Amino acid sequence: MEIDSRQSTSPFPGVEDLKKLIEKFQLPNLDIDALIDWQRKDMEALTEMNRQASEGLKALVERRNEILRETLVEWQAAVKETTSAEAISKRAEATKQGIEKAVANFRELSEMEAQARSNAWKVVQDRMQENMANLQKLLQPK
Repeated sequence: MEIDSRQSTSPFPGVEDLKKLIEKFQLPNLDIDALIDWQRKDMEALTEMNRQASEGLKALVERRNEILRETLVEWQAAVKETTSAEAISKRAEATKQGIEKAVANFRELSEMEAQARSNAWKVVQDRMQENMANLQKLLQPK
């Protein structure tokens, strides 16, 4: 297998080959540079979408771990207090507060996940709208 040693000026492999192929067929009214720029922007949008999704997931995991640490500390404190006479009423109140906090934490994590998904999808939607506008522009007779 032979490796092509030519250096491409494009950040994406094969773009120069695509440009040469389009020039070879001499397609009328086709702006090659615009087509290549279009594809570059698609790749940038996908990269940004992945970055948004990754950051959202990272924040979600960090917050979930923080919630778990807080919960374990609270449980340890509750277990230490079980030797007092008021332990039963304290446990009932702690259980009620724990359930309320768990529901609030679940809601927070759900909102974080939805926001991360929304941010990533918005990048793709914006790029799709740009693609439609570019396609209309490219198809206009010159």
